[in-house]
Amino acid sequence: MPIDASNPFAQRSTLEYELPPFALIKEEHYLPAFYAGCAEQLKEVEAIIASGEPTFENTLVAMEKSGQLLTRMLMVFYNKSSSDTSDSLIAIEEEMAPKLAVHSDAVRLNPALFARIKKLYETRESLGLNEEDANLLDKYYTDFIHAGAHLSDAQRETLKGLNEQLSKLQTQFDKSVLADTNDLAVIVDDVKDLDGLSENEIAACAAAAKDRDLEGKYLINAVNFSGHPLLASLKNRELRKKVMQNSLIKANRDNENDTKKILVEMAMLRAERAKLFGAKTHAEYSLQTSTAKSPANVHKMLRQIAPAALRNAKAEAADLQKAIGTEFELESWDWDLYTEQVRLAKYNVDTTAMRPYFELERVLVDGVFFAANKLFGISFKERKDLITYHPDARAFEVFNEDGSKLGLFIGDFYTRDSKHGGAWMNNLVDQNFLFNQLPIIVNNLNIPKPPAGQPTLLTFDEITTLFHEFGHALHGLLSKVTYIRTSGTNVERDFVEFPSQVNEMWILWPEVVENYARHHETGEKLPQEWIDNLEAAKTFNEGHATTSYLAAAILDLAWHELEAGESVDDVVAFEKKAIEDYGLAFGPVPTRYRSTYFSHIFAGGYSASYYGYIWSEILDAEAVDWFKENGGLSRKNGEHFRNQLLGRGGSIDSMQMFKNFRGREATIEPLLKRRGLD
Repeated sequence: MPIDASNPFAQRSTLEYELPPFALIKEEHYLPAFYAGCAEQLKEVEAIIASGEPTFENTLVAMEKSGQLLTRMLMVFYNKSSSDTSDSLIAIEEEMAPKLAVHSDAVRLNPALFARIKKLYETRESLGLNEEDANLLDKYYTDFIHAGAHLSDAQRETLKGLNEQLSKLQTQFDKSVLADTNDLAVIVDDVKDLDGLSENEIAACAAAAKDRDLEGKYLINAVNFSGHPLLASLKNRELRKKVMQNSLIKANRDNENDTKKILVEMAMLRAERAKLFGAKTHAEYSLQTSTAKSPANVHKMLRQIAPAALRNAKAEAADLQKAIGTEFELESWDWDLYTEQVRLAKYNVDTTAMRPYFELERVLVDGVFFAANKLFGISFKERKDLITYHPDARAFEVFNEDGSKLGLFIGDFYTRDSKHGGAWMNNLVDQNFLFNQLPIIVNNLNIPKPPAGQPTLLTFDEITTLFHEFGHALHGLLSKVTYIRTSGTNVERDFVEFPSQVNEMWILWPEVVENYARHHETGEKLPQEWIDNLEAAKTFNEGHATTSYLAAAILDLAWHELEAGESVDDVVAFEKKAIEDYGLAFGPVPTRYRSTYFSHIFAGGYSASYYGYIWSEILDAEAVDWFKENGGLSRKNGEHFRNQLLGRGGSIDSMQMFKNFRGREATIEPLLKRRGLD
């Protein structure tokens, strides 16, 4: 059915940068645009198949040009549903998810379309393609093989059913985790129980309670990982325990939001799907298109790190127990508070006292944007006249050094009940020369919002997240490629975190920290002694951080190294055994994600790939060394990074890009040194 011309998705946006017309978009516009977009793309595919002898232009370029209506709608919908969802949006997603899986399979499993791509791939040497075009052909062929286009008719039908079931379950998992995360917020009646929190933090808890019509009370919103940022300050041990325990039981309470059955079914279905492809496990199947290539390579890397991580975590725990004394035994809910005390004693670092120097606006403009300007010459101008998808989402126009337009950056920094937990980057428009589109990039964080008129004072971890996510934004903004398929962050899952991690290096870079770390009332600089102490304490608590992360990475692999026909009856016992078998079980350091709220792998794109953060960090540590060896924060270095890596997106092989940038392959030693694991 054709789409009504009044639907805002019916045509490309005429707004600047093709910003979606959010003022016009209503919930009733999504499904008509979705169904029309699917139908339109299927017609385009049929036209490609009927276009005569296959050529690069009439097949691959035509595929890149197909599905524009659907893409416009999906970009907006998934950004909105992750950052500002509602019951009606969830219902739309539940209807749409399985049908989108069916549509994707109708394209990628089309034997006639695959035959054209296969013919081009087999004659690629004679096509006279340039590097970028040859890479696109390789990617399309690999995509279609990985999707199952080469399978038999019967196998493809089985695969379609599996994909449809998995899409339904993923949506259910996502919905359940968000609902239970909201339900497990901790209500506090007496402000005395919040002893240790700053005035700003208490005000944020009061504002969160008010948002739920709990006037006069205080609310500690749950977060979607194990633990909570406020555990570093709360003195009330029982309240700390409640917050931590609520954190660890998310979606694991045998209620309507419990995800145990869902995730087990997903793991089983993924194993069945892998078997269709001749792979033993989903991990083996999934990693074929990664830079790691196989689970064995991942385990080899992780086992180099795990013993040292746990050893350091236990040494850290011993220091914390000394600080506690004999009053009680260290538990997970004590770790963050006593870590701050030991950090202060060892390094004279008091991160709580630093928060007045870390005001959001200053960190963003004079830190994140400032570093990007020094490296890449880009500048930012806030556009309050542009309407985004939520009042808290702010638009910034981004310019090249010569004043030409680069794209739009949208920052959505505050937490709300309608937003999923964590932090992430989305695209609303992908950069490409095919349609001459500039990128629109969104960063979402979950910083507690203070009452109106009060400053937003960040923790050091929140600063790290801000710089990290902006690293993803830079990857999208600086993209300079022809095709959407290879634009920006469209790279291997275990490579995508690399540029974002590199951007974290500027947090304490002298020129940068001096520019943004100013007291929000007096303008006084953060004392140099404190900065020096932060540098000295860089490897402090890395045992805990690495052990917690590795336990989650191991859980991911354990679920996805199950073989078809295997079953898991007890989720809790399964994850306990997986962590113990790797030698990472340590009571005071829980896994960063337990299975029931591990959205990265059961509702995101990280199944069998959560290891990618530390895999990418190997490259990141090498890149940081390169910057330091070559003079650090300079336009020359920025241009080299931009031209050899960030600007190339996925247009050439990722590891070749890294070698072009670094001058050689990466080694693990810089990472081990950085984390204090050497």
